[in-house]
Formats: sequence, C-alpha cells, structure tokens
Amino acid sequence: MKNLLALFAFAAAFALPALAPAAEPGKDYLVISPTVPVDVKKGQVEVLEFFWYRCPHCFDLETEVKAWAAKLPKGVVFTQVPGILNPNWATLARAYYALEAVGMLDRMHQEVFDAIHVHGQDLNSPQRFLDWAAGKGVNRKQLADAFDSFAVNAKVMRAQQLTNAYRLNGVPAFAVNGKFVTSAALAGGNASLFKTLDELIARELRRSGGK
Repeated sequence: MKNLLALFAFAAAFALPALAPAAEPGKDYLVISPTVPVDVKKGQVEVLEFFWYRCPHCFDLETEVKAWAAKLPKGVVFTQVPGILNPNWATLARAYYALEAVGMLDRMHQEVFDAIHVHGQDLNSPQRFLDWAAGKGVNRKQLADAFDSFAVNAKVMRAQQLTNAYRLNGVPAFAVNGKFVTSAALAGGNASLFKTLDELIARELRRSGGK
C-alpha cells in the first residue's frame, strides 16, 4: 500500500503544471515612487509603451506589442507614447502626434518604422519627414500645420513630462498604472516582458475592481 501511494504521489507531481514564479520588484520591474498620475477612469488600468521611431528594439518589438495589445482584458487602456530622452528625439515625437492629429497614425505608424529601419531613410528633420509623408499620400499642408500646432506642442510636452516622471533611461519601456516600469531588458526577454506585464495588469485590475 505504501508503495502504491508513493506511486500515485509521484505521478501527481508530474501531472500538475509547475507554477510560474511571480514577477519580482527590482528584478522584473521597478516600483515608481512617488506614483505618476494616470489618465483613465476609475476601475481602469493604464498601460503606456514608451518608444522611439529610430530605436531598433522598438521596431523589432512592434509586431509583438500589437498582437499582445489586441488581447488585453477589458478595462485596460493601452497607449503608445513617444519617449523623449534627449532633445533630438522630439522631432519624431512631434511626427507621431502630427500624424495622429490628421487622422493618419493608424495607416502611417508602421510605415515610419519601416522607412527608417527597412529602407534606411533619415526622417529626423521636419522637412524630410514632411516630404516623405507627402510622398506616401499624406496632405503635406495639413500635416505641416499640425506639426507646429498648439495641440501637438502640448502632447509633445506631455510626452516629455511622462518620460521624466518615470525616470526612463531607455526604450522600449512599459509603465503600468503609474506604479511600475518594466522592459525586455529588465524582465529577461520579450516573453518574460509580456508575462510580467500581464501579471502587473491583473494585479491592478483586481485592486481597482475592474476584474
């Protein structure tokens, strides 16, 4: 009988899936203190991805980010934010918000990435970016007006403030609900990054009553 019980216990140990270790603060993600105010309704969870169009890691991660974001649970508000770690990054941050302002961001976002990383184009000046976008069928005057508009200026300033508030030193980086920052470098790879994000999101949804 003892041998039989031992056999069942041995078999059960292999039948049960191993529990994945929980993400650890300081190892898989950083805790932000003080927390950063979020721009979502009560019960929702804000997730920001900070990126730069010229960043090769952001380009490589973009397809996975899109697939992951498409499956996020109800109550999660995902937003991409052009990070501004130095003044040279501001032009392409402005380009992102100008495309958004003229309703062309969904169509042109991946095009900007591809132009830089696949076709080797330098879009890091307003004139080169505007000329390139016009060649892709975007109304140049509308885009130029948006590029220097008050609304785009405000969004670029906000992107700079968020970059500073989260004390980022590289991209791509993800912020969860004003409290946590993680990245593939911190979490140990892309798969671990999304696992960590899912865990932090689930935790925040439970805390907020959104799930």
